[in-house]
Amino acid sequence: MPEKSAQLKLFFTKKLLEWNQKFNNREMPWKKEKDPYKIWISEIILQQTRVEQGLDYYNRFIKQFPNIKKLAQAKEFTVFKLWEGLGYYSRCKNLISTAKFINEELKGVFPDTYEEILALKGVGPYTAAAIASFAYNLPYAVVDGNVTRVLSRFFSINIPIDTTEGKKIFNDLAQSLLKKGQANLYNQAIMDFGATICKPRLPICSSCLLASNCQSFSNNTTNSYPVKSKRISQKERWLYYLVAEYNDRFYIRKRAQNDIWQNLHEFLVIEMDLPKTTEDLLKSKQFKERIASEFNIISVSKPYQQKLTHQLINGVFIHLKLKNPVVFEDFVLKSKGQIKRIAFPRIIDGYITQQNMFS
Repeated sequence: MPEKSAQLKLFFTKKLLEWNQKFNNREMPWKKEKDPYKIWISEIILQQTRVEQGLDYYNRFIKQFPNIKKLAQAKEFTVFKLWEGLGYYSRCKNLISTAKFINEELKGVFPDTYEEILALKGVGPYTAAAIASFAYNLPYAVVDGNVTRVLSRFFSINIPIDTTEGKKIFNDLAQSLLKKGQANLYNQAIMDFGATICKPRLPICSSCLLASNCQSFSNNTTNSYPVKSKRISQKERWLYYLVAEYNDRFYIRKRAQNDIWQNLHEFLVIEMDLPKTTEDLLKSKQFKERIASEFNIISVSKPYQQKLTHQLINGVFIHLKLKNPVVFEDFVLKSKGQIKRIAFPRIIDGYITQQNMFS
């Protein structure tokens, strides 16, 4: 068994690098990049984000902030506005914090060891391995969803990838497969292979150079991998946004509470346990506590949705024109010009864009 395993490993690495050299035509602006700053930007953007979506964001970030100093010295609201729509805004907060740390504490020099990179805020083992291998060709294997899927299928590994045991097994296996002196090539190859050939659905086994020794392919069990032990439970929330307008300005606040979308902005909001009609909402105690002034209803939006990892957000926007100013804790009146420059969660930005409110 150990001999067979060793032979399989040698075959896997050899064929993967052969595929990369002959057939990998996947083009991305950060491929073959050696600047650790640009690699870091790409990896942070691509956390929890599809490449197709992240590509434009990466190009805009590098254009506006071509180096660590430019990012570190930028106004935070400018960075958040550029990030708007990507979600998982803690990534953006960590990005700003890390840029300032490197610029001020490390004199603008990006760390060049795996341990120092891993110690940066917002950088985990995968991102540290990616930066270390792509920028410095250090021997650290990347392990993400693409990698675990490829390895679990090829070696027919039935241990769930989301367990402590599974994570150790896949990390150790990935590390043992690295080609000495070619960590950068190997890591890029396995990620691209998982994205283009060994895809989550409808893998292209007919074009796979590894198929002859792929354990799940020979057993016709490809779609059974990777194995997961648990499903993500999703909480559903109903948010009713009161787009309260007075004298052509709108009540806005920055979210500061320990909840989703921290540091982004929002209109007045009422959260309900269950969906409500507009009529029931206007009669509710929560609405009357917030809107004591006389008002006219300008419009009521269709329901909007935004899916997060553990939450499904439903949002309805009720545009109100107030006849008198009111005082809302933490909320300030902002003009249309000011609102254009601040960042909102995707669900609110979608409403603003569709209504063409502030153009």
